Amino acid sequence: MKRVTGIGGVFIRSRNPEKLAEWYRKHLGVNFDGETYVSFKWDKNPEGRTVFSLFAQRSKYLGPVENQFMINFRVENLEKLLKVLEKEGVSVVEGIEEFSYGKFGWIVDPEGNRVELWEPSDNGFDD
Repeated sequence: MKRVTGIGGVFIRSRNPEKLAEWYRKHLGVNFDGETYVSFKWDKNPEGRTVFSLFAQRSKYLGPVENQFMINFRVENLEKLLKVLEKEGVSVVEGIEEFSYGKFGWIVDPEGNRVELWEPSDNGFDD
């Protein structure tokens, strides 16, 4: 069974997401278009994307406040993988969330970092 098929996103906790987005725009050319996230399309697969997103320092989405980042991995069969990981003793966060662009589940690595697993839907992102 395939497990991770790529990186779906990188999320960073920030004291000031808007200001940090401006820094990334100015110095690295990352165009957030007034948002605090950007979606990079893949060159060889126009359907594929990797998201880079900035979250408020107090956001609970990344797990405990001590966690400053979260990586999102693309997977092929989220429900099956979560069951396998749980049997392997991995800490699985309860619940799967589903949106038009896919299903999301979470695990916690041995150092307490929250890791997001994403099974993209057939239509991917709505553009």
